[in-house]
Formats: sequence, structure tokens, C-alpha cells
Amino acid sequence: MTHDLVTALRPLLTAEASAEAHASGCDPRDLEQTVWLRLLERLATHGPPRAPEDWLRRAVRAEARRTRRTSRRERPCATDPADRATPTPEQRVLTTARHRALREAVARLPGRCPRLLQALLSPEDLTYPEIAGELGISQGSIGPERARCLGCLRRLLTPEVAPREARG
Repeated sequence: MTHDLVTALRPLLTAEASAEAHASGCDPRDLEQTVWLRLLERLATHGPPRAPEDWLRRAVRAEARRTRRTSRRERPCATDPADRATPTPEQRVLTTARHRALREAVARLPGRCPRLLQALLSPEDLTYPEIAGELGISQGSIGPERARCLGCLRRLLTPEVAPREARG
């Protein structure tokens, strides 16, 4: 039964892993291998899933999200302790001011842009279907609307950034 399940799911897993891997920044083959491992673990503990295709899609998305989350947190270790300098108070103040300016600019965006950008940057790492459901829009409109919102944000921030660059 395991061989039949693997044979039936292989093309779907290849397609799903390829689609999700690029967004998560991992190799599609690594993602496939991890999902196969999850399937074997599930078979050993709970038996085969009732709806294998649905389980596989959810497993691929979950592993891709996990990869994105861990890759954001993982940083190369500095070999020299001096390379790990703590930001100075001035650097922290400047960083805080930049973050505040960005949050204020996002809040000034038109329409549902603030909600869309907040959903896209959510620490919960929402998927496009989840964002579409939350905002009440079609999944296909998220990409074009995101591009429009980022263009508006860029135009809003340009006057605030340009004077600093001219002084620098």
C-alpha cells in the first residue's frame, strides 16, 4: 500500500514542492524529501491520511512555512567576537525612527493596502488563500494589489528618504 501511495502522490508532490520552494528559498528536492519523511512518520503513527492529496498539499505548505521561519532566524555565526558588535544607542534610535516612519507610511496608504501589507508581513506567515479569505478578495488579486500598494508606499517614502540621501 505504501508503494501505491508513493507512486500516486509523486507527481503532485513534485509540482507542489516546486511551486512552494521558490517562495520559501529552499531547494524543491529538499522540500519533497522532508514531506516524504513526514508521510512515513504519519503512516507509522496514524496510518494513511483519509484524503492523501489534501494532506500532501497542507504538509508541503507547512514545511515551506517552517523553512521560511527558520531561515529568517538563522544567521551565520561570527568567528570574531568583535564582529558581533551591539548596536550603539544612536543606531537603535535611528532604526526605531525608520520603523516608525514605515509603520506611519503604511497606515497612510489608500484602501485596503494597510491591511494587505500587514497580512503579508504577519508573523503568522499567512498563505495567499488565508489572506484572501481574511480580506474578502480573490487570491489572484493579491499579487497585483500588493504591487500597487508597494508602489504607493515607495512614492510616500521617497520624500522622506531623498533629503537624507542628499545630505549623506
